[in-house]
Amino acid sequence: MAFPQTRMRRLRASARLRGLVRETELRAGQLVLPLFVSETLQSGSEPVATMPGVERLSLAAAVEQAGEAAALGLAAVMLFGLPAEKDAQGSGAWDEHGVVQLAVRAVKQAVPELLVITDVCLCEYTDHGHCGVLAESHPPRVDNDASVELLARTAVSHARAGADVVAPSDMMDGRVGAIREELDGEGFAETPILAYSAKFASAFYGPFREAADSAPAFGDRRGYQMDPANGREAVREALLDVQEGADMVMVKPALSYGDLIAAVKRATSLPVAAYNVSGEYAMVKAAAAAGYLDERSTVLEILTSLRRAGADTVITYHAKDAARWLAEHT
Repeated sequence: MAFPQTRMRRLRASARLRGLVRETELRAGQLVLPLFVSETLQSGSEPVATMPGVERLSLAAAVEQAGEAAALGLAAVMLFGLPAEKDAQGSGAWDEHGVVQLAVRAVKQAVPELLVITDVCLCEYTDHGHCGVLAESHPPRVDNDASVELLARTAVSHARAGADVVAPSDMMDGRVGAIREELDGEGFAETPILAYSAKFASAFYGPFREAADSAPAFGDRRGYQMDPANGREAVREALLDVQEGADMVMVKPALSYGDLIAAVKRATSLPVAAYNVSGEYAMVKAAAAAGYLDERSTVLEILTSLRRAGADTVITYHAKDAARWLAEHT
């Protein structure tokens, strides 16, 4: 029926009516908080200049942050490690006494009910800053197959430390299958894999690379991360990860990729995570500090839009603030 019989505004007349017909729900339990744990910090934390409100954390500070996350009802924390030393192989990534392994044990002991997800990559641990080991070639290139072996070893070390979920972010071909096989062979068949399936070579990662001290020493990551212009390829990447044994898939970044979150969700029918990345966070913080927009309204709108696109889980540096704001509405 056409206007005037059909009046779309009828169900927008009050907050209760709008709530009654709201299509998309945003809850604290759908949010994951990334944490940067530094091996060189003996106590306390240090701010990340490009990400106001985000800090590099000592082990004790990371445990404290995890406790806050649990108290706010967040689903999980995702751990990134900053080692004291780096080498060409990134050997600190699979060290049983490495920074992430120690952090996993400490967080699970202190806050056992909180899920701990670990980022599985070599970029923070290699002295050249790439996500895998380099082949002996000129110019240098990342050796896919040699890197996959080390990534699988890293994932097992995280599972052995007590990680609830391992999340490979390197974008090497075949790494999900190799990690699944290694986990199963080492007695961790119940450990889920959250695959960074559609991870793009994005300009939005800049602040993260400062936070994690992981910028490549030469070149860039376009040889293994995806071209932002490609959508069908993102779906293909996700389907390959499903075939290799991924339990969840991810689209990263999030804010400019809502179409691909929806496409990956339709194609895989798996739980989909969206990573609301550092540059997206920093833009909102900068605009809010300048008085150009309201931070609370903007953040909740962004997170809701990612849920509406199809994300079951959102990894975001806004997680704690969003949880507090959502609690005020209940």
